[in-house]
Amino acid sequence: MKVFLPLLLVVFALSFGVYTVQSTPGSRADVHIVYLGHNNGLSPSLTSESHLQLLSRIFTKPDEAREAILYNYNCGFSGFAALLNSTQASTLSETEGVISVFRSRILELHTTRSWDFMGLNLHTQTEQSSEMHLKFGADVIVGVLDTGVWPESESFRDDPHYGPIPSSWRGTCVKGDDSSFDPATACNRKLIGARYYLAGIEAEMGPIDTTGGAEYRSPRDRVGHGTHTASTAAGGVARNASYFGLGRGVARGGAPRARLAVYKVCWYKDLTGRCSDADILAAFDDALCDGVHVVSASLGSPPPLMPLFATSTEIGAFHAMQRGVVTVFSAGNDGPDASLVQNVSPWGLTVAASTIDRRFPTVITLGNNASIVGESFLVDGMKEKQLVESSSVFADGRTCTFDQLISRTAATGKMVLCFATAGPVSSEGAAVAVYAGNGDGVIFADTITRKSSQDNFLPTVHVDLHQGTQILYYIRASRKATVRISPSKTVVGKTPAPVVAYFSSRGPSSITPHILKPDVTAPGVNILAAWPPKSSPTGIPLDTRSTDWNLDSGTSMSCPHVSGIAALIKSVHPTWSPAAVKSALMTSAYMYDDTSDVMLAGGTLKAADAFDVGAGHVDPLRALDPGLVYDAGPRDHVLFLCALGYTAAQIRQLVLPDASPLDTTCPGGGAGPHAAGDLNYPAIVLPDLSAPVTVRRTVTNVGRGGGAVYRAAVASPQGAHVEVWPRELAFNPYHGGGGGETASYYVTVAPAKASRGRFDFGEIVWSDGFHRVRTPLVVRVTNLPDDAVRADTAAATGTTGYSQAAA
Repeated sequence: MKVFLPLLLVVFALSFGVYTVQSTPGSRADVHIVYLGHNNGLSPSLTSESHLQLLSRIFTKPDEAREAILYNYNCGFSGFAALLNSTQASTLSETEGVISVFRSRILELHTTRSWDFMGLNLHTQTEQSSEMHLKFGADVIVGVLDTGVWPESESFRDDPHYGPIPSSWRGTCVKGDDSSFDPATACNRKLIGARYYLAGIEAEMGPIDTTGGAEYRSPRDRVGHGTHTASTAAGGVARNASYFGLGRGVARGGAPRARLAVYKVCWYKDLTGRCSDADILAAFDDALCDGVHVVSASLGSPPPLMPLFATSTEIGAFHAMQRGVVTVFSAGNDGPDASLVQNVSPWGLTVAASTIDRRFPTVITLGNNASIVGESFLVDGMKEKQLVESSSVFADGRTCTFDQLISRTAATGKMVLCFATAGPVSSEGAAVAVYAGNGDGVIFADTITRKSSQDNFLPTVHVDLHQGTQILYYIRASRKATVRISPSKTVVGKTPAPVVAYFSSRGPSSITPHILKPDVTAPGVNILAAWPPKSSPTGIPLDTRSTDWNLDSGTSMSCPHVSGIAALIKSVHPTWSPAAVKSALMTSAYMYDDTSDVMLAGGTLKAADAFDVGAGHVDPLRALDPGLVYDAGPRDHVLFLCALGYTAAQIRQLVLPDASPLDTTCPGGGAGPHAAGDLNYPAIVLPDLSAPVTVRRTVTNVGRGGGAVYRAAVASPQGAHVEVWPRELAFNPYHGGGGGETASYYVTVAPAKASRGRFDFGEIVWSDGFHRVRTPLVVRVTNLPDDAVRADTAAATGTTGYSQAAA
């Protein structure tokens, strides 16, 4: 009876008429999500009935409640999406047993060689990787929440090596509302499931436009993003893949023998992919009951971030974690400014983006025979063209934007030099503006930290500001400047990598500052993967080209790389928890590029730190055998929720107990100043250190054979003194594949300077001579008193700290 109490409290209150708010005529109804925690072991039908009873009391007529519901979340967790006005939503939020009520938002997408770059070669035969190559993700099911799938792609073809569909699979392959997707031919032993979700997006943004194949009311992908991410995570081996001849090689996913289940939650709207919270949560609910092992979601919403249980992604990931399902998110594309990282819960794995060692150099030859090497995707090059600066094409003399175009023929037959620094303009915007002026191409100059190749439909060559300035001097010194462009080449291993992508969103987290975000970084720049031939490679309506493979960039591309590695880990270690998988990825990550220098943070000229890359760049082979892992069970998450201010009653609704009764009490009546940092996470972040603090971490030995002695090496952050005790952890040998022995250690961090607001970075490394288990340590010392800050400010500004007018 105890386990059913939260839902029964809701039903009891409604049955006695405690909550009877009526709908207000003429009030605006928006899509809201009502979240109730786990489903208490109730059947889906009974859970849905309780949702209807809850909703019926705030509507005038019973049928109105039924019509208002868009989705019942009744399998993986409990809740529903419904059309509610603000009064109704407010009343429900105050109902006992309701965790949260929030407005459904519209989220955005975060949009071959990469696996070889990370050492995951198809033909690698080493002691470290042999077990992985026996698996390659076999029978692990990866669920991809995205824009759907192009099932005819070579990445998703059937193969006898896959064997029968895993018996744990409970999902389905649906047809859709049109004839664009036939389950009989679309799904197979590789693509084992496909669903789509429309109710939320159509309630918020109107009907999906399917005119002329603009979209498909089915799991079929119109945008291309979902096909790309699915094939990156778990696509099969496809030989001779290339982007119009560039980057040619063998394309494959990180777990090529894993199975795929696609959940279409994002739709082609306003020339991009849009995703509704309500649809995303419905997909999570289905995916958890379908039996996926990994969820990959390259989507999110930029700050200000909502509380952890007021977003579809964090709710879905929380219940996935409790069911043993790893959830991988993209960090967002709002870099390089700080604190814009998205998807920041500790139960999700958040991935930044970085480069690989492949580039596409393109030689620019000026009329004076001077040569400059830029970056582009020009397969055929360009014959000699007249070269002009932006002042001859755009009215303000500098900004390459459509609204400044002098005329529709101002750029006829010309190549135009544009500068990113001349106003808020992107290379895509400049290309469209020059195309509108009947131009033939663009040379786009950007800062050295942002220069990268990108296909903008109109031929575009990217150069840095120094190169752009040299070209500008040539134009101004010539009566009639000309230029010709050589075909782009594919070059591998000639440039330092990885480098953090300039667009990759950075930490610290704005709502969970004690949790390091992003967690890791992975390849996310110019990634070659499958693409729908009906979708142009750029997404620009004027682009009529067709390709089966596309080069795309974004944390959307780095996310499925880690999803694929997570599938590999789950295939080798099927009993590992999501926390253990995350720990293996984080503690085995590295901070150096392939020249042994510290990785650079793109968009800046500084070395990368933990807020750029989390624990570092993923290393798939080392992650398979990390030595030690930081695991976290139900009680660990109870204590974390206590630190966030949740009550024992709410926690009982949120956290599923394991085999033993779960203690949901909060120690000491609540959270201490660093309680959130006590979660057994593979990183230690102290964002407000004003006095010595001691943090405990517990590691589990998962090394082969078990017997090992690990010794700690500490690199203290500047301005802090760090002590680790004990400095040595000893584990006994085990036999028969057992293991799992745990040991705890304590970290005491004390301020060693007077400061207020600067973050410094260090690390704790445990090693047994073979494994290297690295834990990032981030400290912000804040021990400078407020009066000292005011005195420093007054001295710097020449003021006395009060208004002269007031005096």
